[in-house]
Amino acid sequence: MEPHKAIILIVEDDPLIRFSTLDALEEVGHTVLEAGNADEAMVLFRGRADIDIIFTDVNMEGSMDGLRLAQRIKAIRPSIGIVITSGVVNLDPMLLPANTVFLPKPYQHDSLLAAIYELMP
Repeated sequence: MEPHKAIILIVEDDPLIRFSTLDALEEVGHTVLEAGNADEAMVLFRGRADIDIIFTDVNMEGSMDGLRLAQRIKAIRPSIGIVITSGVVNLDPMLLPANTVFLPKPYQHDSLLAAIYELMP
């Protein structure tokens, strides 16, 4: 039986990381949307009710960072799965919303896929 495929929104300001992650997720059959910062992500998120999972970096340019983005998205849609990544490995777990997985950078695509499968509806 083929595993369920998700619609995933990647929020990453580094284009190389974003494209590499997008390729890895599409390669296993997920539908992937992309945003370069939290402001772009909110526009996409508000326009699409079918997004299953948000994968966001913490440190980005724009009006909010990835943690604030995760909190705002959870306030709108509490059931959504969120994977948060950061090069700051001592991130306080109390800052993470419920139903969120933290993935420290640098991460392997296998680790990201495992986190996504853990959160899929």
